[in-house]
Amino acid sequence: MAAEEHVQHAAEHAEHAEQAMTPASYIGHHLTFWQHPVKPDGGFWTLNVDTLVTSTLLGVLVFGFMAWVARGATSGVPGRRQAFIEMCIEFVNDQVRGIFNKSFEFVAPLALTVFMWVLFMNAMDFLPIDVVAGAMHALGAPAFRPVPTSDVNATFALALSVWFLMIGFAIKAKGLGGFIHELYAAPFGAPKLTMNPLSWIGAPLLALANFLFQMIEYISKPLSHSLRLFGNMYAGEIIFLLLWLWAATGLMGTIFGAILGVGWAIFHILIVALQAFIFMMLTIVYISMAHEHH
Repeated sequence: MAAEEHVQHAAEHAEHAEQAMTPASYIGHHLTFWQHPVKPDGGFWTLNVDTLVTSTLLGVLVFGFMAWVARGATSGVPGRRQAFIEMCIEFVNDQVRGIFNKSFEFVAPLALTVFMWVLFMNAMDFLPIDVVAGAMHALGAPAFRPVPTSDVNATFALALSVWFLMIGFAIKAKGLGGFIHELYAAPFGAPKLTMNPLSWIGAPLLALANFLFQMIEYISKPLSHSLRLFGNMYAGEIIFLLLWLWAATGLMGTIFGAILGVGWAIFHILIVALQAFIFMMLTIVYISMAHEHH
């Protein structure tokens, strides 16, 4: 009996080991968040701790570094650190001036913040996921995903922040009454009541059509803003996982996986920078559109 139980346990162990090495289980393991439920039933009130920790840490490091360089800035020949920061600031300022020239003092720092923060959150995709997850597991984390922008909660939170700023700028530029009036007057024009009884039917229908089109625009902006960034970074994360998985299949897999991994990493540099740039440009465009009067 003991021998039979030993054989059965060995078979079960081999079966579990085989299942653990399947592509689905490997990718599923690395796509699992370190979650903490705020309420006992979890659900919506669940925090992705890895997203919060990584994004906060990157924010502190990136903007702390920029503040440190700014404090030591000189009017003479800049060093490499100062030259890099000045290049980033000038690049963002040029983009803002080309689109928006009304509240430059606020929008330019906002655009710089968005660009640098999203850029470095995207760049976490270059870290070897097995090493990062293994190190965090050794520290007690049950799971860990190091790329905050591959979490739709993070990208949607960023997009919603821009959305609220857009509405705030619209109310500031047009007044509360003007903002509400525009919801019912654009894009088909303001409804007018006349002595014609048909206008009593047409005016409410026109106002309703304007309102529905405005709601579609207001809802689509944060959705497209967040899902574009999330989709690109999530796809990049999946491709990296597939390459790491291929590299673990043997000598030839390691060779081809390393070659393809380097090639994809070089190409992914463009994606990382481009997605940060697009997110920044959409932020500027949305706030600029909020100042337009229809």
